[in-house]
Amino acid sequence: MKKITSVLLVLVIALSLFANGASETTTPAAAESSKPTIRLMTDATGIDDKSFNAAAWRGILAFYGDTLEKTTGRGKYYDVVTAATQDMYIPNLQQATDEGYSLICATGFTFAYAMQEIAKKNPKQNYVIIDVDWLQGDNILQFIFKEEEGSYLVGLVAALQAKADGISNPKFGFIGGVPGATITKFEMGYIQGIHAVYPNAEFVDYYANDWGKPELAKAQAKNWYDNGVYCIFSAAGGTGNGTIAQAKEYRLQGKNVWAIGVDSDQYEDGIYADGKSAVLTSMVKRVENSTKMALDEVAAGTFKGGVVHMGMKENGVDYSKANKALSADVAKQVDAAKGDIINGKIKIYGTYKDALAAGAAPAGLAAKDD
Repeated sequence: MKKITSVLLVLVIALSLFANGASETTTPAAAESSKPTIRLMTDATGIDDKSFNAAAWRGILAFYGDTLEKTTGRGKYYDVVTAATQDMYIPNLQQATDEGYSLICATGFTFAYAMQEIAKKNPKQNYVIIDVDWLQGDNILQFIFKEEEGSYLVGLVAALQAKADGISNPKFGFIGGVPGATITKFEMGYIQGIHAVYPNAEFVDYYANDWGKPELAKAQAKNWYDNGVYCIFSAAGGTGNGTIAQAKEYRLQGKNVWAIGVDSDQYEDGIYADGKSAVLTSMVKRVENSTKMALDEVAAGTFKGGVVHMGMKENGVDYSKANKALSADVAKQVDAAKGDIINGKIKIYGTYKDALAAGAAPAGLAAKDD
């Protein structure tokens, strides 16, 4: 009897240890079925880019009731994988598919062809991608934003602020990451907002061909500021943080130059003194609304592929008023323009081809429509 009791005791302990071990290795894909699971796929800049990827991450956190400071559901319901290089996109997407997540999300048009290939092979898996509207498949939900609308507003802010400062012939700059149709929309809207105040304003642009090299933007910003450029808008992911860094240095020295943030409100990133930021405003692209919306649909069992357009009317884009240096009069004029964009009174061209044909943008820019 003693031997039998000992054997039974050992078996009970072993089963207990096995059960505990299984619970410790639970992955998001194996979490309880009451909540959907998601894996976010980003490029090398990751969720700490303080811009595009960070916004997508906030939407995921919001769905689960978490915050940047409190990520209790990470590793159980959601996680993120950052690809160091683009040749990792397909393997990373396939791995997430194999692990059985309810939803797999990729941020940015650079993931488009990789997602198309994986989604076609896995028609029962739900995918979502942001900044793409041309993929085929009933299992891909695509979000495309009207960046030109929000960018028009920040261009208007920059020009009106220059006018309030008494600058008769201000220069403006734009720094892009990887050229393509999405970033062109940022540049075209920005130019048209500036031209609404200064029709003949001098304008320069530069593309870093990278999302994660702030040193390139910082060097270009320094050169432009030294040559009289008043304000620079960067739509370049983590690369654009270099523009903000240079603007902070120069404003600390008393120079009247500005940076404009993108995707997330980057006001705090531009703080250089108590209550003072080098980021005049930000073109807020509410990427968080798309990731949360996709998760809501999965949770409700209504997820389906297709394209969702996110403009100002849909609360997809806006501008930030966080900086107290932004005068109330400027904000009033920009808010009026916002209403005119929503009701169609202001027409904004989102492609370089259309903007050129309408005389709304200068020739010789580095922007590309594809």
